[in-house]
Amino acid sequence: MRKFVFFGGKGGVGKTTVSSAYSLKCARSGLRTLVVSTDPAHSTSDVFDQQFDDDPRSVDGIENLWAMEIDPETEVENHLMEIKRSLGDHVSAGLVNAIDRQVEMAHQTPGAHESALFDRFIDVMRNSDDYDRVVFDTSPTGGTLRLLSLPEFLEGWIDRLLHKRRRSIDLFEKAAIGDREPRRVAEGDPIIARLQERKENFEFAGEVLRNDAAFFLVLNPDELSIRETGRAVEELTESGLPVSGLVINKVTPEPDEDETGRGGTYLRDRCRTERERIEHIRESFDEPVVAIIESRVSEVKGTLLEEVADELNVEVEAAAAE
Repeated sequence: MRKFVFFGGKGGVGKTTVSSAYSLKCARSGLRTLVVSTDPAHSTSDVFDQQFDDDPRSVDGIENLWAMEIDPETEVENHLMEIKRSLGDHVSAGLVNAIDRQVEMAHQTPGAHESALFDRFIDVMRNSDDYDRVVFDTSPTGGTLRLLSLPEFLEGWIDRLLHKRRRSIDLFEKAAIGDREPRRVAEGDPIIARLQERKENFEFAGEVLRNDAAFFLVLNPDELSIRETGRAVEELTESGLPVSGLVINKVTPEPDEDETGRGGTYLRDRCRTERERIEHIRESFDEPVVAIIESRVSEVKGTLLEEVADELNVEVEAAAAE
C-alpha cells in the first residue's frame, strides 16, 4: 500500500466513515496515520467525538492516529490574500487596486476552492515525514477530480507562462538597449522565480499522485451513485490515476426469514434490488470491490467504527516503515 490513500465519491455516500475506519485500521496495525478531511461538512470530528482543526491533533484513546480538518473557506481566503500580497510586491501602486478587483472576481469563479485547496494539499504531502500513512477524506467527486487533475494541467500552463514572461523580458531589453549587451534582467525577475516555484510544486504533486498514492471510490447501491462512480473511474484513469478499489457502503441488511409483515416485505424487496446492483457493479467495473458495508442503526463511531475497519479489505502494512 502506498503512503497517500484517497477515498472519494459523491456527496453523502459515507466517505468520512470509510476513510476514518481505514485510518483506524492502519493505526491499529502500528502505522503512524494521519486522516485529513477536505470535506466542508467536517464529519471527522463527529466520528471521533473530538474537535479537529487545520493542525494535526492526536485522536483521543487511539495510539498512532492523528486527524485534521481543512476548512475550504479559510483556505480560499488565505489563498486570496497570498496572491494579493505576492502580486502587490511586484507591481506599481497604481495597479494594486485593479489587481485586487481581478483577484476577487477570480475567486468567485468555479474551481476557486480547488485552486485554494491545492496549495494546502501540497503542504500536507510535503510535511508528512512524521507519518507512515496519510488518508484523505475528500470532498464530493467533482471537486476531488478537479483537484487531483490539477498537476498535469498546471505544469503545462506554468511552462507557457514562463515562456511568455521570458520572451517579454527579452523583447523589453532589446527595445530598451538597442545593440548594447543585455542586462540579463530575467535572471533576477521575481515573477519568473514565483512561476518556477509554482511549477516545482505542481511537479512534486503530480509525481506523488502518480507514484505514491492509491485511490478508492465509495458508492452506495443506487443507480445515481453507480453512474457517477463510473464517470469518476474514467476521469481518474484518463489522468493517469487508476482506481485501486470500490467500497460499497450503506447496504441494507437482510431481514429474518420469519419477518413477513409490511416492513419485512419492503426490506426484502429493497435487499433484492441492492443485491442486483452489487452484482452489476462487480460485472461492470474492472476495479475490485474491497468492502460491502451494511448500514448501521446508530452513528458509526467507537465499536461500530472498529467493525467497519475489520470489513475493509484494503491492504495495510504489517508494521511502521523503518
